[in-house]
Amino acid sequence: MAFDVARVRGEYPALGEGFVHFDGAGGTQTAAGVIEAVADAMRAATGNRSTAFAPGRRALDLVAGARSAVADLLGADPSGVVLGPSATALTYTLARTLGAGWRPGDEVVVSRLDHDANVRPWVQAAEAAGATVRWAEFDRATGELPAGQYAELVTGRTRLVAVTAGSNAIGTVPDVAAIAKTAHAVGALVCVDGVHSVPHGPTDLASLGADVLVTSAYKWSGPHLAAMVADPAWWATLRPAKLLPSADTIPDRFEYGTPSFPLLAGVTAAVDHLAALDPAATGDRRERVRAGLAAAQAHEEAVFDRLLAGLTSRPFVTVHGSPARRCPTVSFRVAGRAPAETAAALGEAGLCLSSGDYYAYEYFRAMGLRDSGGAVRASVYHYNTVDEVDRLLAELDRLADDERTMDR
Repeated sequence: MAFDVARVRGEYPALGEGFVHFDGAGGTQTAAGVIEAVADAMRAATGNRSTAFAPGRRALDLVAGARSAVADLLGADPSGVVLGPSATALTYTLARTLGAGWRPGDEVVVSRLDHDANVRPWVQAAEAAGATVRWAEFDRATGELPAGQYAELVTGRTRLVAVTAGSNAIGTVPDVAAIAKTAHAVGALVCVDGVHSVPHGPTDLASLGADVLVTSAYKWSGPHLAAMVADPAWWATLRPAKLLPSADTIPDRFEYGTPSFPLLAGVTAAVDHLAALDPAATGDRRERVRAGLAAAQAHEEAVFDRLLAGLTSRPFVTVHGSPARRCPTVSFRVAGRAPAETAAALGEAGLCLSSGDYYAYEYFRAMGLRDSGGAVRASVYHYNTVDEVDRLLAELDRLADDERTMDR
């Protein structure tokens, strides 16, 4: 069955405003079912978590529902799903906890391809412990992150390897499973940033070889919440800093303060939305999520192929990176215009694209582009269409014509 993008677009109220959203890497629009679930949870009587009264039990159900939904999305155990305000906040919590046990001579491996949220917390934790940071480098021409280099980077002193499953800057999909195999051979942990990869295809925690994976719901049609998943037995070995009266059970001990119960309802609804992307899918929610994301991935790749071909065929556009496997994301520059200027001009035409370094700090610094404004990013999501791609390409042609006219 062909992906019914018109049907899917009808489930996003914000698309009715007429803007073209190629900024999914920075945050997608919200599905109607998510909005309704959040509103319903806010209308209902909800107390803090308690078994003593119905509103308190409702709060417990909302938390359990969100854990179960994220587990179905990632192929994880609900008891190993830690919920939090953002991927950055969760990674810092884990880095502080693990770093407390590191010592001089220990090593951590990070990559220059990653979002800074999967770099700086580990670098800072290592520095505080006197541990050594080792850097995995990407290929400057292709944007690939060669897995072979980890054989040299990972040693018997390596405690942790942090790597992205999908670059939020240029879309590169590294061979995480191969990297994880190298790390596990010496007993190192593997922390995978799945924030950009999870929205663009089925994810399986075990197949990736990830000991820990983090994802953000607002990158897959949901609210601004995040989750970090791992084996519950592993979580139980860690002792994070926490308030003495707060729960010490797993995974609660890693969650600070009272959560936003309505937003947790939205997380569950977002996973249900993904599970409905392929109406022909059957089975439990995990099976339907995988089928829905696989159908959406095929659609996104077709739309992205048209976008990438259009960008690379224009001599006034410089595309950065050409990885063999990638999420549907590309960074580029338009000749004669700063990236922020290009994004603003496109914005005036109703086209929403990001510019700058989008927190891919090490990538843009290594490429020598950060100080001059980074690049413009176009990221395709399952509600995007080839017509929107053509609209973007036509607007880029108009900007180029305007530039040539001014040069005369």
